[in-house]
Amino acid sequence: MQVAGIIAEYNPLHTGHTGLMARVRETLGPDTAVVCAMSGQFVQRGGAAILRKHVRAEAAVRDGADLVLELPLPWAVSSAERFAAGGVEVLAATGAVTHLAFGSECGDAAVLTEIARCLTTEAYHAGVRRFLNEGMSFAACRQSVVRELLGPEKAALLETPNNNLGVEYCKALLLRNSAIRPLAFLREGGAHDSADAVPGSAGAIRRLLRQGRREDALSLMAPSMAPLYRSEEDAGRAPVLLETCQRAILSRLRSMSEADFAALDQGREGLYRRLYAASRSAATLDALLEDAKTKRYAHARLRRMVLWAYLGLTPEDFPETVPYLRVLAANETGRTLLARMRKTAAVPVLTKPADVRQLSPAAQALFALEVRATDLYALAYPDLSAAAGGSEWRTGPVMI
Repeated sequence: MQVAGIIAEYNPLHTGHTGLMARVRETLGPDTAVVCAMSGQFVQRGGAAILRKHVRAEAAVRDGADLVLELPLPWAVSSAERFAAGGVEVLAATGAVTHLAFGSECGDAAVLTEIARCLTTEAYHAGVRRFLNEGMSFAACRQSVVRELLGPEKAALLETPNNNLGVEYCKALLLRNSAIRPLAFLREGGAHDSADAVPGSAGAIRRLLRQGRREDALSLMAPSMAPLYRSEEDAGRAPVLLETCQRAILSRLRSMSEADFAALDQGREGLYRRLYAASRSAATLDALLEDAKTKRYAHARLRRMVLWAYLGLTPEDFPETVPYLRVLAANETGRTLLARMRKTAAVPVLTKPADVRQLSPAAQALFALEVRATDLYALAYPDLSAAAGGSEWRTGPVMI
């Protein structure tokens, strides 16, 4: 059996996502199994997922995936490089995945791998240090060095978000010397976080929900996602918007010292000083981010720092490796894969939350982070009566 892995957020699941699964099976064969490494309650750009993770995982399995595993919190809310590395590690740890499938603006795995290989060289790292010293943003440094080493045509590929993420996937595979083969597809539909309300843009769907255009948003969701969204809405658990908790977030930030902010600035570039100063006066999250941002720093990086602060995460909480594979949803094919993974998986497979107590201290520490994060996530539900704590311990995988 061919087994294709996909790293995703499904925030929410839309027809572009289901289309990728269909194209995977067109390429590798109709019996190909699809395993997803999916972010949990919070996402890479520093926000809350619009729906809780088990609901998004259920939609994925109902609409094309066979097995959904959780991308643990520290990797899910980190830079693109760490996000990709964590997703690759989850898929590789299954011992079953043969291909890594993703969409990109160029759809060429070979050229993305060539760029990824360039990013692992000393010449690249030396070039980045040189340009950073000139005050350029990291993204601009990265592209400038690739232009010097590989030429302008390949450097231009780094101007688009999904090519960038594809390069990080390929780099993670190279650094692991993995036998998993990258499989790039030409991305269809709207660009990532596109402002245009077209199929293929989760960002557009979220914007429509924020604007109160519910029916327009539902029409762009995948077939199983829309009714699940309605059900969550009826239960008072959707949509989940981090700004619902902005007073709690601002309170947390104002209670932190400058040294607390410094611990979150892993680039050691002084960004924490701007965020600390902004937190003393800003009365909204939007104002906070606006006051702290500069041309040098990506907005997403600021949002991640704010999210880490709210969740009480620190760089010391980042495990060296993924200590377990947590199952969020599966169908019959997925259950067959799980049985196979009992022999092939590199780490324990977690299907019952309570079983984490039998695992290593690192695994228990990571699960404790997930428990805290989910309890804070629930406070962003529209109906607080649905936000009782401890749900992480009570919620098992969705088996279809």
